[in-house]
Amino acid sequence: MLMTEIYGKIIQYYHWGATNRLSIIIFLPIVGALCLIFINARSDRGKSILRWSAFGIALADLVISLWVAACFDLTPSAPAFQFLVQSDWIPAWGASYQVGADGLSLALVLLTNLLSVLAILSSFTAIRRREKEYYIFMLLLQAGVVGTFLALDLFLFYMFWELMLIPLYFLIGIWGSENRIYATMKFVIYTLSGSLLMLIGILVLYFRARAVNAGEGTFDYLALVQANLSLSPTVQMCLFLAFLIAFAIKVPMFPLHTWLPDAHTEAPTAGSVILAGVLLKTGAYGILRYCIPLFPDAAVQAAPVLVWLAIIAIIYGAIAALAQQDMKRLVAYSSVSHMGFVMLGIFAFQEQAVRGALLQMINHGISTGGLFLCVGMIYERRHTRLMSEFGGLAVNMRRYAALTVTIALSSLALPGLNGFIGEFLVLVGVFQKKILWAVLAGTGVILSAIYLLVMVQKTFFGPLDKPANRELRDLCAREVLTLLPLILIAFWIGLYPKPFLRMLERNSSSLIAQIENVGKTRELIMVHHSPPREEKRNPNRFMVGSFPTPPTSSIFPSIISSPLESLFACRLETPRR
Repeated sequence: MLMTEIYGKIIQYYHWGATNRLSIIIFLPIVGALCLIFINARSDRGKSILRWSAFGIALADLVISLWVAACFDLTPSAPAFQFLVQSDWIPAWGASYQVGADGLSLALVLLTNLLSVLAILSSFTAIRRREKEYYIFMLLLQAGVVGTFLALDLFLFYMFWELMLIPLYFLIGIWGSENRIYATMKFVIYTLSGSLLMLIGILVLYFRARAVNAGEGTFDYLALVQANLSLSPTVQMCLFLAFLIAFAIKVPMFPLHTWLPDAHTEAPTAGSVILAGVLLKTGAYGILRYCIPLFPDAAVQAAPVLVWLAIIAIIYGAIAALAQQDMKRLVAYSSVSHMGFVMLGIFAFQEQAVRGALLQMINHGISTGGLFLCVGMIYERRHTRLMSEFGGLAVNMRRYAALTVTIALSSLALPGLNGFIGEFLVLVGVFQKKILWAVLAGTGVILSAIYLLVMVQKTFFGPLDKPANRELRDLCAREVLTLLPLILIAFWIGLYPKPFLRMLERNSSSLIAQIENVGKTRELIMVHHSPPREEKRNPNRFMVGSFPTPPTSSIFPSIISSPLESLFACRLETPRR
């Protein structure tokens, strides 16, 4: 009888866990962080318990997210968002606790939890003061990022978006390098400025939904996407820009990138790993989840300018990385360049390019996160990141040299590794839209090979002529285990990317379908308003492969519509005489 009751309780808890698995993934790190408060970390034994407890909590979250991924239905008939959980939160405001996962958000949750585990594992010897607070902030940061990817209520999303800022502020400000206060304040000012604009946009959407829905406002993302809010072109563009600026700061897009090199350089190793590997993806995710679905007309009209900004970021970031002597700053500028490929693929609005951009988001987290781990390991030994201080490390640090070179090759898109698949898909898709874009973006691939190979050459090869380098010990087993999962995933994606592309397939297809609907609608408007003599034009001038031409009623204000429309206009075929 007792065994039957125990078995029944186990089944009951299992069903509860299966129903609320996404909530468990979000709140487990928060509960774990609260538990760490009660650990006495004054003794060496207490500190060891603290470190392994934080690692175990992050690892448990990763295991649960793998369970969710194993249960995720990829068949075309399955709903786009799965494992939905919805309950009233603040009914008077129309805010609810609503979370769900699709292919993109689930992939980013897996990336977040994996990098969190590895970042905590890398901190065991790197952090020696105020360890309890450090691991608490790491777990809170993990919870904030995961909640951002899973939230389906705009108010809830904004709460998690701001929650990410608090622990990272303390991680950089307390455990950062010499100029950490300057880097922290710069990061906070940039992020809060963008967040304020997004909050205004969210409130405008809420009040507009209340106006068209008999006085009942809502923050429900799925309801807002389906609703007809009857936004004027000017209002839609303003809202698009309000959301875009907030997300573009996090990506970061040129010219809003200047906070990134300082934040990366001053942050502790684990903070840089999470910042580059995950937090930058929240910006791209926000563009894909909110900017384009909520404001597709504005996204189409702004796309050509954003494509050119992405190309500038690719080239500028690569040239800036080439000029660096600090390895961490070099990797930071490489992030600007690589995330430019993500933005280029998204706003090219070509399915192959979009799919490559989604995969490149995962690839960048793996490669750049690994590079920051490698830089942190050598900094822990030599307390310098200047390439001129090294040379010949492959002689006495063979394991470190082999693993670092492999991760660098994945970052420079060597065939057979993960970076090649993402950048190849982006360039092939962009080439089908406009050859010039692909050619200019391709220079970024060449430049990335130059600055990464220069870094490898200066660090690992040449004479071992500095006495301080001769005494350096090679990687221990813990450090090898920290890098090994990233290298295995890099080879997995590079040699067999099908599972990852399949997970992201529906997101890319739905985005292209939205853009095609915008193009068809505008074509009907143009045909309806065109004079009879214009009907003889080639009907292929509104091809899906080109950006649709804005209608007569421009999204931009009329005062500046003519120059901007001529700037944004895509290539059209010359009318027949």
